[in-house]
Amino acid sequence: MRNWRIAGFLATLVIVFSIPIYYFRIEKAGVFRTGKVEGGTATFAGSLKCKECHQKEYDKWLNSNHDHAMDVANEKTVLGDFKTAIFQAHGIISRFSRKDGRFYVYTQGPEGEMGDFEVSYTFGWFPLQQYLVPFPGGRLQCLPIAWDVREKKWYHLYPKEPLDPKDWLYWTNAGQNWNGMCAECHSTNLKKDYDIETDTYKTTWSDIDVGCEACHGPGSRHVQWAEMPDMARPWVENYELVVKTSGIASRGQVELCAPCHSRRAALGDYTHAEADLLDTLLPSLLTEDLYFSDGQILDEVYVYGSFTQSKMYHRDVRCSDCHDVHSLKVVKEGNTLCLQCHRGAEYDSREHHFHKQKGESGDPVKSDDGRVLFEVGIGAECVQCHMPGRTYMGIHYRLDHSLRIPRPDLSTKIGTPNACNRCHIDKTVQWSADAITRWYGPGNRPHYGTIIEKGRKRHPEAKEDLIRLAADPLYPVIVRATALSLLTGYPWEDIAAKTFELALMDDEALIRRTAVESLSRSGAKGQTELLAPLLYDPVAAVRMEAASALAGEPSKTLSADQRKVFQKALQEYIGSMEYAGDFAYGRYNLANLCAVLNRPAEAIRNYEAALKIDGLFYPAKVNLTMLYHSKGENEKAEGLFRDVVDSHPELYDVAYSLGLLLAELGKNEEALEYLVRAAKGLPARSRIQYNLGLLLQKLHRDSEAESAFRSALNVEPVNMDYLYALAGLYLNLNRLAEARKVAERMVSAHPEQTIGHELLALIERRRSAGK
Repeated sequence: MRNWRIAGFLATLVIVFSIPIYYFRIEKAGVFRTGKVEGGTATFAGSLKCKECHQKEYDKWLNSNHDHAMDVANEKTVLGDFKTAIFQAHGIISRFSRKDGRFYVYTQGPEGEMGDFEVSYTFGWFPLQQYLVPFPGGRLQCLPIAWDVREKKWYHLYPKEPLDPKDWLYWTNAGQNWNGMCAECHSTNLKKDYDIETDTYKTTWSDIDVGCEACHGPGSRHVQWAEMPDMARPWVENYELVVKTSGIASRGQVELCAPCHSRRAALGDYTHAEADLLDTLLPSLLTEDLYFSDGQILDEVYVYGSFTQSKMYHRDVRCSDCHDVHSLKVVKEGNTLCLQCHRGAEYDSREHHFHKQKGESGDPVKSDDGRVLFEVGIGAECVQCHMPGRTYMGIHYRLDHSLRIPRPDLSTKIGTPNACNRCHIDKTVQWSADAITRWYGPGNRPHYGTIIEKGRKRHPEAKEDLIRLAADPLYPVIVRATALSLLTGYPWEDIAAKTFELALMDDEALIRRTAVESLSRSGAKGQTELLAPLLYDPVAAVRMEAASALAGEPSKTLSADQRKVFQKALQEYIGSMEYAGDFAYGRYNLANLCAVLNRPAEAIRNYEAALKIDGLFYPAKVNLTMLYHSKGENEKAEGLFRDVVDSHPELYDVAYSLGLLLAELGKNEEALEYLVRAAKGLPARSRIQYNLGLLLQKLHRDSEAESAFRSALNVEPVNMDYLYALAGLYLNLNRLAEARKVAERMVSAHPEQTIGHELLALIERRRSAGK
């Protein structure tokens, strides 16, 4: 009995101490959410219901950009000139008009045909307003002509050149579709409700704009609690609100904003009940099309990916320190905003920024041809140096929230922009770098941008740096995940596998998910053993990716219990991709899954559906080509490959695949062209050099073949295939001394393999026979 009492006491301790540890882990992740409340599931009550008790907050929100994120088109909400206005762009004359309280535009529509279109909704408020036009299938499409609120004029969102009516970005196509591209961040309680079989939408919302519950979650239970008499209200956590918005750490608040203020892929409708950010979305990494290599903004990325790189974020600064969460206005103007934390005497001084303050005497800085570059005092503003922005949608200037120190020295090394030359456009980058050195002294602090830049270009020397960067918890999570993803550009044998194994156990879901994806693309042995535990991951994005990676042959080796969990996670994955079935990537991923499940007809149907959505989505073309090739339909495969390579000459991987296919078809001279292109574009990919060498040898271009084999061995010095190929070439050329040296390297590097020993014996017999 005494032992039982001890066991009971120990069990109690485990329970008592487990609770604080659990809440510590939850707090670290910034998560304070629950979808269920006592007495039933909370539903959306509407912002007007919130107004009854929260008038002050409601008044701040009223007429904000959130309030006007979307509206029914009427006299009060439409800002653009619809009084017989005419706008011309790309040779197309568009006419705007009103009739019986409705708003119309006569412009180029589907297939490039002119027609009349009724505007049903306004979209946005300042500095521009867009307009939505209804189409069959429940679609709303964004007009490419928007209203410039400041200048009070129409302008085209794509002014440089007209878009082909078949282009994904053309206004009646998927790239400008409200339901999938825009709706979830402009309305509250958005349910996309896309039917993948009929390709139609039944999209709904509770509030047409970004209302109270867009941030606080469904509030019906809170309303019921608030409507009780004061003395009758029970104590409940967070006042029966689903989402906790006060008393939380920086990460928690930032992740409240992230579902809209991030570049991401949605995994499903946002319910506000998700325990982790990656239960509802997958944030984009620092990819070449979105960010400069040092993490500065390039394309529209909507703040989250930038801010999480900042030192501010890692020192517990949050959105509300700078922005009023209801009006969205900054809480203070000018440098006083930053001086809430930073000492004015030190930072708001000439000794810090080396520029004249506003109000000081002086002429504006001009270029050599007399153009005004910037007014006096601009250089003394904190945001000009630490938050240099870019203009999107033609007129919308947005600040980079990574809050970085100006680094013109990085501009000289890796070509990234810098704050100095935004104003000093008549000066060189070196001039700016020299000025920083004069002011602050010499110093070349390392920056992850140099590693990412080399990783993007697959420089062999970057491999070890990427491994260190991916494993270093002192760097931002998005940076580490990016480094991990770039490692897949290197031969798997050369990657420290331990890096990925550790990443699979990382505290951060984004790291784990990136590791799963990277492992699944690598084709490494032992994947099943490594990835199976991730099927149990608490975060949806991780376990779904693990299920996708294990689909097909790998899943057959799972235990009975693992197979149950696998099937559940795989259904989650399928549901998520069907949710995204109105995007090319959703259909593409479904096609890939069908291919590994040996359902080629379904795979082809989904690849073709992806290309119907976006004809320029080359990954679908490449994989469809591979499928055609596996079925022996090489003519179709060759045609698609050529189409991709012609459209994307920078895709050296595709050129490599086309070269291999042409070589297989006996079109060796053509194959050589594409293999040479791939080898030049991907010098670190030793297998390309190896295959190029084999083809050159077949074409009796022996000296070039030798050079290609040696290039492969420079990357992987002890690779048995490459050594054997080079030794074989020397044997064929009767260069026995050189062949012997290579064979000796084979024996030295791989003494357990008989082929090296046999080759040495053959060479000795040849030498003896020749004497």
